[in-house]
Amino acid sequence: MKLSIDDLKNERQWRSATGLDQKRFAKLVLLVENGYQTLFGKTIQQRQAECPEEPHLSTCTELLFFTLFSLKSGLTYDLIGLVTGMDGSTAKCLQTLGLEVLQHTLAKNGYAPKRKFQSVEEFKAYFFKHSTIIIDTTEQRTQRPGDTDYQKLMYSGKKKPTPSNP
Repeated sequence: MKLSIDDLKNERQWRSATGLDQKRFAKLVLLVENGYQTLFGKTIQQRQAECPEEPHLSTCTELLFFTLFSLKSGLTYDLIGLVTGMDGSTAKCLQTLGLEVLQHTLAKNGYAPKRKFQSVEEFKAYFFKHSTIIIDTTEQRTQRPGDTDYQKLMYSGKKKPTPSNP
């Protein structure tokens, strides 16, 4: 991999590349190693020993770094591949693998929010212990009001392409 963790020299670089400081990254690596093994039943090295090709990422540390960097940078798969020394399709496959392992790890250790409920009762039981619930409702579609006065009240005015001329 062209881009390496060794390239990160200070906390600012750690945060800009991964979103975490070095200590938190190290703690997350330990969780990801355990999560990888529970998810696949083998360590990353054992799985790669079965692969006929040379792996691009050989440790959970590299997989986590690659995954967090790809999410934080917002680059296309082709550009992530260029920066890390692989092609775009490999970058996509490795990011998908890294996300699967990361989501499994965070959910297993209680760091991910619960997103699916089987029933209303299960939903109520889950949120009964929480006094505050935050719901992001930005960009929610609404029916355009028929009443002109109410329509003007509800219109934000933020969709104008240019400022109005006096």
